[in-house]
Amino acid sequence: MLRTRSPVRMLTVEDRDAALELCAQDPAANVYVASRILDGAMGFGSTAVTGYFEDARLRSMVWTVANVVPVETDERARAALADRVRKVRRRCASFLGPQDQVMGLWGVASADYPSPRAVRATQPLLGTRVPPSALGVPLDHRVRPGVEAEAELVLPAATDMFTEEIGYPPYQGSPTFYLDSLRTLLRRRRTYVVIEHGEVIFKADVGSVALGCAQIQGVWLHPRLRGQRAAAPMMASVIEQTMAEHAPFVTLYVNDFNAAALATYRRVGMEQIGTFATVLF
Repeated sequence: MLRTRSPVRMLTVEDRDAALELCAQDPAANVYVASRILDGAMGFGSTAVTGYFEDARLRSMVWTVANVVPVETDERARAALADRVRKVRRRCASFLGPQDQVMGLWGVASADYPSPRAVRATQPLLGTRVPPSALGVPLDHRVRPGVEAEAELVLPAATDMFTEEIGYPPYQGSPTFYLDSLRTLLRRRRTYVVIEHGEVIFKADVGSVALGCAQIQGVWLHPRLRGQRAAAPMMASVIEQTMAEHAPFVTLYVNDFNAAALATYRRVGMEQIGTFATVLF
C-alpha cells in the first residue's frame, strides 16, 4: 500500500531562508515569528515552528512555543496544522496574530483546549513609516533606552503593565526569570523609559525586530499621568528612536476597547494596517 508523505513537518535550520521569505509576505503581521527565527529559534532539535508544504514548497507555518502564532495560513493549512497546535495545549499561553488566521485556527483546535480567559477578537494593527516630528508632534526628550542595570527599576512598571493587560501577574514568587527577560531587552536597547526621582513613569518595549519592521509592545504610563495627554510626546519619541535604532517601519497592535491608547497612537501618526486577534489562557 502506498503511503503519502505528510504536508506537515517541523522546520529546521535548513528551512530558515524559506521561513523568512514566507514571513516577508507581510512583515507587519509576521514580525513576531521572523524576529525569533533570526534570534536562532530554528536551531538543532527545535520544535518551535511547524511548516505546511504544497508541491514541496513552504506555504504556511505556525509558531508553537508559549504562544501559537500562525503565519500565512489558509483554511487548508490550518486544518493540516491543527494537530500540532492541539499537542501544545498544556503549555500555550495564547493564540495571537492576524485576526482571520487566529480565529480560524482557534475554530479548528478549540475543542481540545480549556476555556480561554479572554478572546480579544478585534485588535487594530497600527503602523507608521513617518517620524512623528515630521507631522508636528512634539517629542519628549526624556525618553531614552534603559540600561541593563535598571532592570529592577523597570520591574514594577513592567509587572503593572502585564497584569493590567493580561489579568494576572507575570510571575509567582521570585521575579528572577522575569527579570532575566527584562535584562535581555534592556541589553539590546529595546526598552525605552522615562525615569523621574528614581521611578519609571513610562516604558515601552520593542518586542520584535525583523524584515525592516519593529513591533512595539508593553506600553505603560504611570496611572497618575493618565488623561493628561502626556503619553503622545513620549510615544512619539519611542517611535523616532525605534526608527533610528531598529527599523524604519514601526508597528503595534492594541485592544479595540482601549480608546485612550488608540487616540494616542493616532495622534503620533500611526494608521491601521490590519487587524489582530488574541485568545488568552
